[in-house]
Amino acid sequence: MKPTIYDIARLSGVSTATVSHVLNNTGRVRATTQEKVLRVINELEYQRDTTASALAGKNSYSIGFLVPDVNNLYFAEILRGVEDEAFQCGYSILICNTDHDQEKERTYLKMLRNKRMDGIIIATGSTPSAVIEDLARDNIHVTVLSREIPDTSIATVTVDNYLGGYMAAQHLAALRHRHIGFITEPLTIGSSRDRLRGFETALCDEAPQTRMYLSNDSGFGIQTGTRIATELITKHPVSAIFAANDQLAVGAIQACRQLGKRVPEDISIIGFDDTVLAKIVHPPLTTIAQPMYELGKRAASLTVTSIETGRQALEGVILKPELVVRESTGMFESERTDAR
Repeated sequence: MKPTIYDIARLSGVSTATVSHVLNNTGRVRATTQEKVLRVINELEYQRDTTASALAGKNSYSIGFLVPDVNNLYFAEILRGVEDEAFQCGYSILICNTDHDQEKERTYLKMLRNKRMDGIIIATGSTPSAVIEDLARDNIHVTVLSREIPDTSIATVTVDNYLGGYMAAQHLAALRHRHIGFITEPLTIGSSRDRLRGFETALCDEAPQTRMYLSNDSGFGIQTGTRIATELITKHPVSAIFAANDQLAVGAIQACRQLGKRVPEDISIIGFDDTVLAKIVHPPLTTIAQPMYELGKRAASLTVTSIETGRQALEGVILKPELVVRESTGMFESERTDAR
């Protein structure tokens, strides 16, 4: 395998940013440091595949980041990880916000092709696999975030969504909830299907007598969560709700407040992500935490490695979620009464 910028940084005892400054003749690097880095470069016989294109004015040292909603704090935290890692490696990030609009997404992808991005990180769940494979065939180094793409040679970084859904159901089952509502993101997205599948499996394993109520409606934001939770609470005898992201969960808490329901005394609420919303909402939200910053950092690292080696990374990284228990979930009311 060809040496990478990471290998040079490790052997030189400097940051990847310093190596990038030496390679690109940018920034201020002490002469002794520059000499040490250049010596390692020579020893490794490092050849940057992008050098020729850079001299021809074709290399951008830029990575496109396709994101469905920059207002979603989940993606904002991922972006921090992407940007920090890319900056350390001497690359800039071009953010493309699609607003969950497929036509806008297609336009952005065309633009990123025309701008000759060195790589693209795709965090949208709706980009067709065929489109992603076509980008890779066009020698664009692609990494897909928060989504697995079976039977393709594309680098992916995601969390174990099935396990996250399973953990959420385990938690509510342990609290003796037997009528549980589920607010989902669109089930056209693989991560949403995995969370639902994990949740259903855990209920079968842990509390097979439990009834789960799934709305036909779905979405992403707080207003959607309020609307769907209102429907679930008024139509079904739910004592708990699992929302597939924190924004939906905050919307469910708002619905409870509007309907005169106490959280968690009347209805327990659990979310997914562990964004800053989970900490500041009242009551603080129990949620399934994703390592969002690490997801972004790993995606950027894979993309830069692909660019530096000239080969599409094939690695599939799956990070583990964690249950974070706060004040929005509690024992089912009749169980608390019996205990007294």
